[in-house]
Amino acid sequence: MPHRKLIARLQAVMSLAEPEQAKLAHMPHTVTSLAHGEYAVRQGDRPGRCLVVISGFLSRQRVIGDRNQISSFYVAGDMPDVHTLQLPLVDHDLCSVGGSKIAFVPHSYLRELMKDSPAFIQAFWRETLIHAAIYREWVENLGSRQALGRVAHLLCEFATRLQLVGLLDNDCFRLPLTQQNVADACGLSIVHVNRTLQELRKGGMIEWQHQHFQLLNREKLEDVADFDPGYLHALVTPPSAIDKDS
Repeated sequence: MPHRKLIARLQAVMSLAEPEQAKLAHMPHTVTSLAHGEYAVRQGDRPGRCLVVISGFLSRQRVIGDRNQISSFYVAGDMPDVHTLQLPLVDHDLCSVGGSKIAFVPHSYLRELMKDSPAFIQAFWRETLIHAAIYREWVENLGSRQALGRVAHLLCEFATRLQLVGLLDNDCFRLPLTQQNVADACGLSIVHVNRTLQELRKGGMIEWQHQHFQLLNREKLEDVADFDPGYLHALVTPPSAIDKDS
């Protein structure tokens, strides 16, 4: 069900009382499964609903010139398009990375939640601000770090965001990205990404085989990335055990 990871995500950044959690648990929704490369939302759409990622990954992307640029990734519990409650025209694509499952929730229901409870206004507003903070960090990552730091930072962010919703298990998680996805997110060529990943492997920091990613030395990887998770604005200690309900 979509509410489980959504509640976990919102609880990571602010406290939701039981009545608010109950309203999320009973929200109307339509579940859709997406194959790799399938679009959830297209640039130019005017949706009447927001989506919640139940499982898998989505990328926010646009084709600029002759290059596809990924500007963010979304994991279970995220609402990538909550801003469409106020900005109806979509200016990007949301695309599935690997197989994913999403739920669509009507704008009308979300507006009723916010009308009835100021806590939801704060929750969705805070979530939008955190998305903006992540976007700023990505801009700084591309503009200030060399290839090794860029890729390391992306991997550290994945680990931390998945840990917040209980999807990091003994420093391991599923990561269906291709090297092209990493290149599109980090502004690098595939050749450069391949060399960078090999360097991280040789440094004993990561192992990545067939969508299975393991942090071998998280502290060293975070040091290489100059990674400070403060921009994710988590208010709780992330759980370490994987949630089987995803």
